Amino acid sequence: MLKIVTIIGARPQIIKAAALSRAIKNHFANNIKEIIVHTGQHYDTNMSQVFIDELGIPQPDYNLNVGSGGHASQTSDMIIGIEGILQDIKPDYLVLYGDTNSTIAGALAASKIHIPIVHIEAGLRSFNKLMPEEINRIMCDHTSTLLFSPTLTGYNNLINEGFETHNTRPYTADKPGVFHCGDVMYDNSLYFAGVAEQQSRVIEDNNLIKNKFILSTIHRNNNTDDPERLSSIFEALNHISSVEETDIILPLHPRTSKIIEQNLDKALYSKLIANPHLKIVKPVSFLDMIALEKNCSMVITDSGGVQKEAYYFKKPCVILRSETEWVEIVNQKAARIANADKELIIESYHRLSEDKNIKYPEIFGDGKASEFICQTMLDNQLS
Repeated sequence: MLKIVTIIGARPQIIKAAALSRAIKNHFANNIKEIIVHTGQHYDTNMSQVFIDELGIPQPDYNLNVGSGGHASQTSDMIIGIEGILQDIKPDYLVLYGDTNSTIAGALAASKIHIPIVHIEAGLRSFNKLMPEEINRIMCDHTSTLLFSPTLTGYNNLINEGFETHNTRPYTADKPGVFHCGDVMYDNSLYFAGVAEQQSRVIEDNNLIKNKFILSTIHRNNNTDDPERLSSIFEALNHISSVEETDIILPLHPRTSKIIEQNLDKALYSKLIANPHLKIVKPVSFLDMIALEKNCSMVITDSGGVQKEAYYFKKPCVILRSETEWVEIVNQKAARIANADKELIIESYHRLSEDKNIKYPEIFGDGKASEFICQTMLDNQLS
């Protein structure tokens, strides 16, 4: 039986892992044994345990409980913990998701002791190395044995960096396998959309009208930690919600919640609190998030994952960054990059609202990426 260790740590990884765990349970239970290691990077209950419980992910077999800290201290603690577990378990593969500190820690720990690495969401590039995530994803890709890209753009990025597409099994770190397989988050969105419709009450509880409100999320540290950028974003949200009288719901990331009052001008903060159309709420569950994405009229976000999910549900998106890894959605004119520019955010909102001809072709796979990943791991092991 194939033995894999899956690393989770941040909320997005927990959610993505649900797709692979579900595929193993439903289709590969007799062939694959999954051992889950939680690094504890996201230790807040609302950002971690609630998703494990809600999505039916198996409880982690190990929790490193690293908590918060600087990049170096947090990553080094993870490397030490992950290495010890890998040496004890001796898995056939270490499965990593995305681009967090948990990802790079797993890549470094496994590559040093020659455990083959599977990187899900390989090939994504913002081409901005000021982003810690960009460094993490590049380094993880270049230590991996199996690389699964959710998009054709990601696949081509890997080719441009020198990865060979004609390698044959058995794949190794020196002769990796590169695949364009679709997005495991699309698998999840298809699966959980119906569940959310039945179980979530977030629309009713916040007095929202379906297809008449905007969903916004803000969490990237270059936005939250920069008072000028954060103020510009919130000025735009306040304008759109108050002048246009359009409800905006903003599930607030814990980091943003801690510093919002500190980093915003007091007068602006008072306006936000007094604005009945701007609904700042605590982090929501995954099913609630799916319900909000499915029923909103537009998304305004700095989250890469939420950008994609907006596209899945055919919602236009304003991107609060200077670039995006998901260039396809911008090329489809389903999203606009507005950075933290107040006027550009407002203009993007108007242009997307007025455009009735946006198309959403299926560019993220067929909803079976997780099954493909499992089968590819098995096939490579049998080679």
